Amino acid sequence: MSDLLWQKAGVQSDQRVMRFLAGDDVLLDREFFLHDIEASKAHVEGLLRINLLTDEESQSLVRELDVLAADFGAGTFVLDERFEDGHSAIEARLIDRLGALGGKVHTGRSRNDQILVATRLWLKQRLRDLHEICRNVARVCIERAERECWPMPGYTHLQRAVVSSTAMWFAGIAESFVDNAWRAQQTLALIDANPLGTAAGFGVNLALDREFTTQRLGFARMQVSPIYAQLSRGKFEMAALEALAAAVLDLRRLAWDLSLFTTSEYGFVNLPGIFTTGSSIMPNKRNPDVIELMRASYASVAAARTEIEQLLSLPSGYQRDLQVSKGAIVHGFHRGLAALELLPDLLAGMEWNADAMRKAIEPAMHATDVAIEAAIAGMPFREAYRAAADSTGSAGAGRTPESSLAARTSPGAAADPRIAQLRERLNGLIRSPA
Repeated sequence: MSDLLWQKAGVQSDQRVMRFLAGDDVLLDREFFLHDIEASKAHVEGLLRINLLTDEESQSLVRELDVLAADFGAGTFVLDERFEDGHSAIEARLIDRLGALGGKVHTGRSRNDQILVATRLWLKQRLRDLHEICRNVARVCIERAERECWPMPGYTHLQRAVVSSTAMWFAGIAESFVDNAWRAQQTLALIDANPLGTAAGFGVNLALDREFTTQRLGFARMQVSPIYAQLSRGKFEMAALEALAAAVLDLRRLAWDLSLFTTSEYGFVNLPGIFTTGSSIMPNKRNPDVIELMRASYASVAAARTEIEQLLSLPSGYQRDLQVSKGAIVHGFHRGLAALELLPDLLAGMEWNADAMRKAIEPAMHATDVAIEAAIAGMPFREAYRAAADSTGSAGAGRTPESSLAARTSPGAAADPRIAQLRERLNGLIRSPA
């Protein structure tokens, strides 16, 4: 490991202790490294604005930071066990290339605000990704709801209940993912605050131009209080994971539907071949592994949120415990987004088996229609309910699934699906949040 940024004369270090302290930091910091470099450039430009660097010094530092970013992208610079973390790697590289000038890059900042700003920029990008995926899911579902409407059984308690339709199924998913996109957008607005320049949580004796770095890094606002900058670490990560969890939780329920609908017992849905796998021993099998792992992905997101929540039983100010939050957000977002990004193509490519769904609709499933029609004619609903219950065997005589759906005129139901309203809400979302 290279020289430690905090090493002082006469202070000994133990390699076992250092390995424990570093943990997976270097590996995890690969996720945030380019953001850390970009924030370092903004900090250098800010130091120029308050005359702590000359034009020539600033240009040299920015140039070397750009070269480092390019080398990292090309794989010629590797963030590995030579370094304590990504922050020390940046400073070590600048000192190696520029000598004493490289040591000026840390003036007025701490690794505390470095990791805060790097992870904040990373979270902003992940929330943009989440927003876009949710919009794509909603778009596919709206298009399919508009295009096709096959009758299918509607279930409560996993029992056949009333006549539903594929259009209503898709509309339900569409609206949930419009909400999920909106939530990602709102969460992004919450965390879009620049902590750079708060140092270790108490500010510094320099008139840093924090408004400049806020604008330079594309943040909507400056995080004013240095103490709150530290208090927001973990809080903002949890908020981002909660936005992700909302979408992945909907995915889990959707995946459960498809897990059931693709069984031989239901036979409602055929999945595209690319979303299934074979058995290693049973030649007859095609398994819906993709939707099963989609269903499992919520566990990773929920675990990440819980891990961070458990870290936050802390007093104000920076505590080293917070280092663990990096692994949680990386794992949670990697698993969650990987599952979600497959969903638009899965929903676009799945095929309904209209015959199987029609055969699963029983005459008794029209009993609710019968009861409501009697109530419309003037019978108290509870009497109508009992009469329909007593005649469930004949309630569906002469009725078709199409007639049941056509009679369902309440807003959002089959005869008045309001798909255009969902599309309007989708189109009203910000296409690319800041």
